[in-house]
Parts: sequence; structure tokens; C-alpha cells
Amino acid sequence: MAALQVELVAADRLVWSGQATMVGARTTEGDVGILPGHAPLLSLLVEGVVDVTTTEGETWVAAVDSGFISVAGDRVSVLAERAEMSHEIDLENARHDLERLHAAGENDDAALAAVRHAEARIRAVEMAS
Repeated sequence: MAALQVELVAADRLVWSGQATMVGARTTEGDVGILPGHAPLLSLLVEGVVDVTTTEGETWVAAVDSGFISVAGDRVSVLAERAEMSHEIDLENARHDLERLHAAGENDDAALAAVRHAEARIRAVEMAS
């Protein structure tokens, strides 16, 4: 069975690495699903969720900030400023953070990016449940 070699990397650490049968991510062009044999790709990520289905059938879900996804051969690299695996996220705190951001009422680019990141963290936990 063909497999992908996947690395999910944040600015400060390697978040996840391993063999997978599929990787899903959201790019500036829309959602992409990467399977073995995928055409080469270099795209910008947006704040959202990356999900990886391992060769053992497990699903790993991470919340990511903007960054890049690269596919070359059967290697997939996801590079983001921040990335958190769903099991590392405290759902109650993530919901509180989102409420606090909405209550602040700010709507500049930085505030909107923070809201999108908080939403992605919640979505990652909910997807993994």
C-alpha cells in the first residue's frame, strides 16, 4: 500500500510526523485532500484544521495558523506558525478565549486572525471527538 510521509511543523517544534494514507487541509484556494501519488503542490494555508489519516487507520487532527503546505512525491510538509494537536487543546479554555475575543469587538486583521485561530482550535477538538 502506498503511503505519504507527513510532517506537521510549527515554528518552535515538530508537532507530528509519520506515515499516512490521507491529509486534509484548508488553503487560500479551498480545501485540499492529499492522497499518495498527488501532483506536486505548494500552497498557502489559512487558519483552520489539518487532519491526517494514518496507515493504521487513526485520525490525528491539529489546529494550525497560516503557513504553507508542500507536496512533492509522497512527502507532505505542513509548516505553520502555530500548530496544536487536538488532544493538547483544553476545549473549555478555547471556548472562553473565543468568547473573550468576540466580546472585545475588535475587527482589525490581527483580531480577525485571532478569532479564526480560536475557532480552528475548537473545531479541531470537536472533529477528533
